[in-house]
Amino acid sequence: MTRTNKLLIACCTMAALAGCGKVGELPPKAGQAMPDKAYGQSEPATADTLTTPSVQARPGRSDELMRRSERRRDDPFDLPPGADNTKDETPPANSEPKDKTPD
Repeated sequence: MTRTNKLLIACCTMAALAGCGKVGELPPKAGQAMPDKAYGQSEPATADTLTTPSVQARPGRSDELMRRSERRRDDPFDLPPGADNTKDETPPANSEPKDKTPD
C-alpha cells in the first residue's frame, strides 16, 4: 500500500466517523430524572431549553458603524502599566512636620 492510499483510507474513515452522531432528544441519564419545573413555569424545562444559553451568557452584537471619525473621550482608568494613581498630597494627620527642631 502506498502512502497516498493510506492517507485516502484514513480521510474516508474520519469522514464516516464524523457522520456517526445521534440526532434527537437528549434523554436524562439512567436513574436520573429531568429537573422539576421552576416556580412560575407553565411546563417543565426540556433538554433544548436547558442547553440553550441565555441572552446574558451570549449577548448580541452591536453593529453600529461610525459615520465619521471622532476623537476618543478621555478615560481616567486608562493608565500605563505600573502607574500609581494613589498618591496622596496631604500628609497623615498624626505625622509631625520634618523641619521641626527638637527642644
